Amino acid sequence: MKYDLEGLTERNQGCRTLPNRIFGLSSNIAAILILVMPIVFAIFAYPNTFNLSWNQGRGGFLFALAFIFAELWGLKLNIQTKRYLIVIGLSVAVVGYFVELPLGLKEWIILSAPNFRVNLIYSWTWMWDFVIMGLYVISAEFILFGKSWYKIASAGAIYLAGSALILFLDAFFPYDSLGLLQFIVPYYLRADQWLIQFIQHYIMHLGSIVPAIAEGNLLVLNGLHGHFALKVFWPSAGVQSMIIYSLVMLAFLLKMNIPKGRKAIYFGVGIIGTALINLVRIIALSLFALLITTNIAQWETFHSVAGEIMFLPWLGIYLASVIFLEGKRMKIDLKYHAHKSSSSPNPAETKS
Repeated sequence: MKYDLEGLTERNQGCRTLPNRIFGLSSNIAAILILVMPIVFAIFAYPNTFNLSWNQGRGGFLFALAFIFAELWGLKLNIQTKRYLIVIGLSVAVVGYFVELPLGLKEWIILSAPNFRVNLIYSWTWMWDFVIMGLYVISAEFILFGKSWYKIASAGAIYLAGSALILFLDAFFPYDSLGLLQFIVPYYLRADQWLIQFIQHYIMHLGSIVPAIAEGNLLVLNGLHGHFALKVFWPSAGVQSMIIYSLVMLAFLLKMNIPKGRKAIYFGVGIIGTALINLVRIIALSLFALLITTNIAQWETFHSVAGEIMFLPWLGIYLASVIFLEGKRMKIDLKYHAHKSSSSPNPAETKS
C-alpha cells in the first residue's frame, strides 16, 4: 500500500524557498513573536485576568500561545518583510483594543448586551476578547503564510475561534436552554453515580451508604463532610472541550496527507478519549466534595480549573501520539519500498 505522508515529512507546506531572516531573527521566531505579541501585552497589562477557567478570564490565551509556539517552532519559513510589517500594524491595533477596554470600551460592550438579548454578561464580554484574538491570528497567518496558512499553523487560531464560539453559546443559551448540548448531561451523571458507588463498595468508604444520587441534571452527594447538591449544565459536562477537540483535531488532520479512513479512526478515538476525560473530571469533582470539602468557594475554585488541567494535556498527548504513530508508519513504509526496489531484478541482468 502506498501512503502520501507529505504532511509529516514537509511541515513547511506553501513555503518552498530558502528561509530568510526578519530584523535579525529567524523567520519562524519572528512569526511567533508577532503572533503572540497581543497575548504577551495582555499578560503584563492584566495579569489577574488570566484565570484558567474557560469563562472567567483570558486563561485560554495561554493555551493558544502554546499551540502557536509548538506549530511554528523549528519551521523553515520564507516571510516577506512587507507582509510582516502589515501584521505588525494589525498587532498594534489589537493591542489598542486591550488598552481601550478599561477606558470605556468594556463598559460599552456591557451596555450593548441588552440590545442583542444576551443572557450572561460575563461570557459576552470575554467572548469579544477571543473573537478579536481569533480574527487577528487567522488574518495574520493568512498574510504571513498565504492561502495555505491552515496547513502550517492552524491549531492556535482554531482554539481561539472555538473558545469564542463556546462563549457565544453560553452568553445566549446558558444553563439548560440549549437542549441539543444539554441532552448528554444526565448520561454523564448516571455514569458518575455508578462509578462513585463502585468506589464506595470496592475501593474506599466515602462517608455514606449512598454517596451519590443522579436525577436528570441534578447530582446529590453525601460524603465525609455532609450533603452537597449541584445542578449540572452543558458547559460543566465538558461539552466545550468536545467542541474544542473537534475543531482542533479537524484542523490537525487537514494537514496530514493520509488515507481518509485513518483520519476517521483517529478522530473517533479522540472523541472517545475526550468523553472519558470529561467523565474523569466529573468524578474528580464529586470526590472533591465527598472527601475534601463541601465549601462552595473551594469547590468552585477546583471546578474552575479542573477541565483545562485535564483536557489540554490529554489533547497535546493525543496529537503527539498520532504524529508519532504516523511517523513510525512512514519509516516502515519507506523501508518496505526501499527493500522492494533493491530486491527487484535489473532488466539488463535478466535479458537473455
